[in-house]
Amino acid sequence: MGNPTAAMLVIGDEILSGRTRDTNTNHLAKELTNRGIRLREARVVADDHDGIVAAVKALSAAYDHVFTSGGIGPTHDDITADAVAAAFGAPIDVREDAHEILKAHYQRTGLELNEARLRMARIPEGATLIDNPVSSAPGFILGNVHVMAGVPAIFEAMVAGVLPTLTGGDPLLSQMIDVHRGEGEIAAALKALAAKFPDLSFGSYPYQRNGAHGTQLVVRGTDAGLLDRAMVELAELAQ
Repeated sequence: MGNPTAAMLVIGDEILSGRTRDTNTNHLAKELTNRGIRLREARVVADDHDGIVAAVKALSAAYDHVFTSGGIGPTHDDITADAVAAAFGAPIDVREDAHEILKAHYQRTGLELNEARLRMARIPEGATLIDNPVSSAPGFILGNVHVMAGVPAIFEAMVAGVLPTLTGGDPLLSQMIDVHRGEGEIAAALKALAAKFPDLSFGSYPYQRNGAHGTQLVVRGTDAGLLDRAMVELAELAQ
């Protein structure tokens, strides 16, 4: 059996407008790689109910795990929880355990748990809460979808709490080498090498440094010995 697969769904008009830079996908990709889970797809969708529902349905059917970020706050455009509930056909309402978490948090801070903030306690029926050690408002897991905050510090804390509960695979390893040739010059040799090592993935990334052109070659896989053998042959391209 191969390594588990995952997808990332980033939700928010602010990402698509360029107002906010998405760093959560990069963080998740690194953490999943360390866990032996392959991130196979990442999507960005607007704050649109039907768009989120469609994306959740498609990704949850295609991959072992789906991670979402964004849209679970207290404002009118925070519609992720409702959309995920709709994707699974689950009722959603304020849930007592989430309500108690928020009530305790706002009592500690001296702030009012008003109607807007109470929206963050709306959890789909059957979901499991994800702890939020930063600002208390929980995320949740419904089916194979992990619904998390968009604020990077909170998202990263939620990922740290969730990943140990997931079954991973063999660690995904990578090695790289710089070749002082253009991609077109080495494409045929790289294709032959990829065919020779079908259990590895090969990537080529052209660069320009100090006026000189070159290509960084990256090989990835779970078998360290196989990676080493491929790197010996890749090194010949650098000569």
